[in-house]
Amino acid sequence: MQITLTIPDNLEEQLLEKASQLNLPIETLILQSLRQLFEKDEKEQSKADILNSLLIALQEVKDGKVHPIAELWDGIDV
Repeated sequence: MQITLTIPDNLEEQLLEKASQLNLPIETLILQSLRQLFEKDEKEQSKADILNSLLIALQEVKDGKVHPIAELWDGIDV
């Protein structure tokens, strides 16, 4: 698959300079940067999911929707 990017000249110069410093082809630098962005988004999403779960759990406690820990294993046959 081929993707063509059109970027401003000044950005291309900055990317070429950075790629040269890292001894990488510019394409590799761009792909690595995009990969890092997606990984960051996934981590942020994961944090958001955890926070949302905690908020739901806190709301359930406020609403009285809790069960004693002793009942946690009731009905589970080992």
